[in-house]
Amino acid sequence: MSEQPRAGRPEFITRAPEPQRHELLVDALIRAAAALREGDIPFMLCGSMACWARGGPEPFTKDVDFCVKPSDAERALQALADAGMTVERPPEGWLYKAWDDEVLVDLLFCPANVPVTDKAFEHADELMVMSVPMQVAAIDDIMATKLLALNEDSIDFKQLLQIARALREQIGWAGLRKRTERSAYAAAFFTLVEQLAIVSADDLVGWNEIPASHLPAPLPEDLDEPKAPNG
Repeated sequence: MSEQPRAGRPEFITRAPEPQRHELLVDALIRAAAALREGDIPFMLCGSMACWARGGPEPFTKDVDFCVKPSDAERALQALADAGMTVERPPEGWLYKAWDDEVLVDLLFCPANVPVTDKAFEHADELMVMSVPMQVAAIDDIMATKLLALNEDSIDFKQLLQIARALREQIGWAGLRKRTERSAYAAAFFTLVEQLAIVSADDLVGWNEIPASHLPAPLPEDLDEPKAPNG
């Protein structure tokens, strides 16, 4: 069994996050980033807040997401605990959680069954987020993760369409289509963006001929089940 994080508040929590005001999300983002940086842990801002940092819409979201490698997940959780956050290890096995007061901070190490690797960090960009430099995940990686996470219980396309409209020039559409080809929900999204003229047929030319070796992350069918990080 992994060693329990020191400090912080109790690890087990039974509360559901609520959408937070933007300024609260930004404050939690800065505090969590400072804790991870202080712990010398490589991390990337990801999810909706990363889209916002890249010029996307102001997110109406419940949490702040960071990606860390599986081998760094335990140290990252400890760093947030040492910063006074309440931490937990949910049973899903692909993320850890921390609470900065009412704001949820997610540490993702295997989102959508795709382990975070050095390759993902190579595609990230260092951006200034509220005057703080940090690695921000590539928009194609963010979109692929969001599309692969769609399921019968979560098929809200509203935010994805907002991001697609705002950041369409930054997205590699053909590669994204290839990376998500096994998802019927992602296929529905691509029908929407074509019908809404967010992308054109030219943006997707040759997507089904792109070899997996040319993609920036493994395809889901090439992956084993996610493994718990070492602790």
